[in-house]
Amino acid sequence: MNKPILLSIDDDPQVLRAISRDLKAHFNNNYKIISTTSANEALESLTEFKNSGEVVAMFLCDQRMPDMEGVDFLAKAIAFYPDARRVLLTAYSDTEAAIKAINDVRLDYYLMKPWNPPEEKLYPVLEDLLNEWQSGYVPDISRIKLIGFQFSPKSHTIKDFLAGNLIPYKWLDIEKSDEASQLLSINNLTNEDLPVVIFEDGDVISQPSIRAIAQKTGLNPQAKNEVYDVVIIGAGPAGLAAAVYGASEGLKTLLIERKAPGGQAGTSSRIENYLGFPSGLSGADLTRRAISQAVRLGAEFLSPTGVKDIKQKDGYKTIILDDGPEVISRAIVITTGVDYRKLDVPGIENFTGAGVYYGAAVTEASECKDKQVYVIGGGNSAGQAAMYLSKFAKSVYILIRKNSLQSTMSAYLIKQISDTENIEIIPETEVVEVCGTKSLERISISNIVTKNTEVRAADALYIFIGAKPYTDWIELDIIKDKREFIETGRELINYDEFGKTWKLTRDPYLLETSCPGIFAAGDVRAGAMNRVASAVGEGSMAISFVHKYLAEV
Repeated sequence: MNKPILLSIDDDPQVLRAISRDLKAHFNNNYKIISTTSANEALESLTEFKNSGEVVAMFLCDQRMPDMEGVDFLAKAIAFYPDARRVLLTAYSDTEAAIKAINDVRLDYYLMKPWNPPEEKLYPVLEDLLNEWQSGYVPDISRIKLIGFQFSPKSHTIKDFLAGNLIPYKWLDIEKSDEASQLLSINNLTNEDLPVVIFEDGDVISQPSIRAIAQKTGLNPQAKNEVYDVVIIGAGPAGLAAAVYGASEGLKTLLIERKAPGGQAGTSSRIENYLGFPSGLSGADLTRRAISQAVRLGAEFLSPTGVKDIKQKDGYKTIILDDGPEVISRAIVITTGVDYRKLDVPGIENFTGAGVYYGAAVTEASECKDKQVYVIGGGNSAGQAAMYLSKFAKSVYILIRKNSLQSTMSAYLIKQISDTENIEIIPETEVVEVCGTKSLERISISNIVTKNTEVRAADALYIFIGAKPYTDWIELDIIKDKREFIETGRELINYDEFGKTWKLTRDPYLLETSCPGIFAAGDVRAGAMNRVASAVGEGSMAISFVHKYLAEV
């Protein structure tokens, strides 16, 4: 975190050197000392300071300057840093202007020149003012600022990307935050330009693409090597485990992720049944640990980058990326996981990202404070989301089509839910319509037994209604089951088309697809257990089969 700034302005170089020298001698350990001879230059710097997250603690400004009087400068500087302390450097003849400035620009002190000795006439005054400023100063830890409307799908997409990639940011709601309005104003932007992202270096991008944000935040946009031993497509638990084991065992490893690492598990607020963590851990924490581990061991991570096709030639696999370039690998592990199925009811598309969210959407939970929240689904993901939302919301309602959670949710979660006063389960119920103006306001729910329908006020709706494998991008002859999950191992011999693609004398390895050297692990694989631990196990197991395959070719 950068030190707060003490900014001094005086057109007399000799006076400026003196004030800068004295400030550095006494305050340099805790503050950054910046000085300039031009009030206009100082004013221009304030926009840069504000955008880059710098904080000005104090202005020390000469009254008589040719380009702008000190009082006029301070009046303009208030718009940037209204809490900064303001000190006017004056000669005896400027006393009247200084006294007037106390009212006009809320001047904190006027300092007569010269101020020798500073130990008596300068430091005690400034120390008192800075101690007062420090008492109300809250350091801004988040470096990136995101400004937008709370119920904007574009803002929600950016928030999810930043949070999913563990990039700290500060959310500023334009309808609630004075800082948001101020930042738009000083950058000559309007609400039409939202969402706006202001980066650590002060750069401002209006309505940025995810790729533009990724490039600015240092995520790797290009593969470094021409040929890899193994490319892992999908950075959920299975993919992360495969990356860790592949890199640790000396394979040239590349991990590609189209959105953010962690998959569905990465959005979980609390995973309580993962081995070795008796108090549980969040999906974000698990993801952060795994990414750090994989990168430390030598794996490359490419995100956000999607894969649109795989081609085979002479034993090598060519991965075609969304943005055009190709990556060549000797083996591939597909760990793309699953997406939540879409709820198909009237109005749902109008409010997706504006009160209606698929998955945990932890980024929006804090906005549910004291509100009515609904969760659709009876699986563990829905239960974990309900528990997390209950910390913020006034009431959380879990809507399920069955008459209880017993057959779909882990016992520990069922008990936690029953012990939480502001969570209510509504069985044998489904949502039939969602309504609102700019954001979700109401939902219509129907009892599937009695067919009775009622309209309820709803501030947010979180949807967990089953999983669809993310395999529709695969054009290669990889055999899938009726639900589009990838078939592997001995199950492949049950398919008539298997013989058309499989030309080896051996049977496929346990996690191998119908294309030799291409493996599948985790939730995307037919027959997977849909648990974080099993996905991690399959990801690591896939690397052992990769070794066997590479030894053959």
